[in-house]
Amino acid sequence: MKKTVLIIALLSLSAGSAFASGYGVFTQGAAGLGQANAVVAHPVGPSSLYFNPALLNDIPGRQIEVGTTAIYADRSVDLDSGGSEDSKNNWNFPSNLYYTHQVNEKLSTGFGLFFPFGLSTEWDDDYEGRYLGTSGEILTLNINPVISYRLNDKLSIAGGFSIVYLDSTIKNKVNQTAAYTIVDLQLSGGVGGALPPLTGPLNDINQKFNGEGWGAGFNLGVLYKATDYISIGATYRSQVNIDVEGRATFNNVDPILAPLFSDTNGDTDIRLPAQATVGVAFTLYDNLIIEVGGRWEDWASTKKLKINLDTPVLGENSSTTPRDWNSTWSYNIGGQYQINESFNLSAGYLYGKDAVPGSTFEPLVPDSDAHLFTLGGGWNTGAWTINAAFGYEHHEDRKKDNDLGDPLGSLLVGSPTNTANGKYKADVYLSSVSVAYRF
Repeated sequence: MKKTVLIIALLSLSAGSAFASGYGVFTQGAAGLGQANAVVAHPVGPSSLYFNPALLNDIPGRQIEVGTTAIYADRSVDLDSGGSEDSKNNWNFPSNLYYTHQVNEKLSTGFGLFFPFGLSTEWDDDYEGRYLGTSGEILTLNINPVISYRLNDKLSIAGGFSIVYLDSTIKNKVNQTAAYTIVDLQLSGGVGGALPPLTGPLNDINQKFNGEGWGAGFNLGVLYKATDYISIGATYRSQVNIDVEGRATFNNVDPILAPLFSDTNGDTDIRLPAQATVGVAFTLYDNLIIEVGGRWEDWASTKKLKINLDTPVLGENSSTTPRDWNSTWSYNIGGQYQINESFNLSAGYLYGKDAVPGSTFEPLVPDSDAHLFTLGGGWNTGAWTINAAFGYEHHEDRKKDNDLGDPLGSLLVGSPTNTANGKYKADVYLSSVSVAYRF
């Protein structure tokens, strides 16, 4: 029982880690989004630094690119208990900056700032799943210098290192009425009456965790031009381990329960998964390029989460929560048609598998299989290049039918309560713009 109460008291940490592992942000440039990120084997400007740094040898001169993507996520759930809920505050704006320099015919360098993991989820404070989580927000910043070398006319290789900063804020509720009753039963040996009787239900405890940390990793890229019409690209980004240090805070706590929910510092380790991509580009005509590819993500590294606290809760100062996520593959196809020297059009499609198994599926990580459809276009004036892209991402309906919910309430009634089980739905709308300048 003590361990169960500890897990509830630290649920914000647990949800935060799941949120960090559950969402990758792959909108790292409008030109790439317009082709559903099928741009690993052919260049699209300075943002190729993210997709495959070995492409930098084909980006002339010195160039700088800045861009942002407006993302609107429309999430809802039809609850098994009746009624429905819509998520709140659904806008996010991940942005990026890239600088590339072609030193000579063989050597190129670059520097990127982008947000590889993030987005957010927020539900109403009185939502049935409030004990699992009411809101989660995470920001990651990747600082990524790279170098690319052309070995010969056919083969280029590249490498770089990443310094990653992570900041997260997670909120949820704690069932204070159940906590009060459980403590009363503990103190009285199971008969009750050790604490003053309640005259009505207590308000929920507001729980919040904010933490931040740094990690480091590396990335590699290769480009092989098999013929004048076929090129093959591949990249790898390593796993990044981040030691997150933060603070858990509680308010609206009854004075009798205050010692059980003391504000405390804590830490946990978060693993941002390794990623590998591959693509094959075909130049069908002088003005048409089609690429097909795939991306692997090592979500299986998210097996569990161990939380450590500076101040013990009910005699416990750590807790382990299983995650058991799965590694995933996504597949994409995209193309770009050059209308003339100044204008191009692009389109693409991506299918991605979800990483979260049914046993650990929960509202802050409503992950499901996704279909992304994109359109884009670019305008080049010589020194300036402007790209814009639009995407619609449909997530297949996902059923939550596990026992994750309010364990404190479950201890009293003998079965899971407030599970927020039901059918989860999501559609995501993306609008991206990037501006590049050649020196």
